[in-house]
Amino acid sequence: MTLPSPTATLPVGSMGRHANGWWGMIMLITTEGALFVYLLFAYYYTAVQEGRDWLPDKLPGVSLSLPDTIILIASSFVLARGERLLYRGASNARIAIHALIAAAMGVVFIAIQGLEWAGKAFTPFSGSYGSLYFVITGFHMLHVAAGVIILIVLSIWTALGYFDRRRTAAFSTGVIYWHFVDIVWIALFFTFYISPRLGLG
Repeated sequence: MTLPSPTATLPVGSMGRHANGWWGMIMLITTEGALFVYLLFAYYYTAVQEGRDWLPDKLPGVSLSLPDTIILIASSFVLARGERLLYRGASNARIAIHALIAAAMGVVFIAIQGLEWAGKAFTPFSGSYGSLYFVITGFHMLHVAAGVIILIVLSIWTALGYFDRRRTAAFSTGVIYWHFVDIVWIALFFTFYISPRLGLG
């Protein structure tokens, strides 16, 4: 039996799209998704109990949050494009660049969200609305930060040639997590920025 040389490039992860790690990520997403559901339930329950007086005098604006939302949604399309390139056997550099661009867009999202926080007239301690707003959006921001780290690692591994058309599980696992972060933000954007203007929050 011939062992690979110490300098040989070894693949990372299992072959196929739905390996054990992929299913593990699905379980993690299910758990984290349930937590966001509970947090949003707390928001809407409090909104129903308190009525319109519960909302701050100045509602969260969309001047920053709307471009931020577009950036995050676009990053999912960029990453999905990179995943398709992986399945088609494209060059490692092209795939890695897509993952790195998506990670950079995630960093921009976090920076804009920080500006959004800084401009708020309320704080986490000014009442239940402020507390829920900062806890829920902050929890999501932590997920985005974790996703950025995942994408950077995937881009490095891709550049090193750890993936190919048959061995895609690790990359696909990172992609599904990023799509989850994107979908959660859409729900949060509707909750905090749209529903109060529709009389729903």
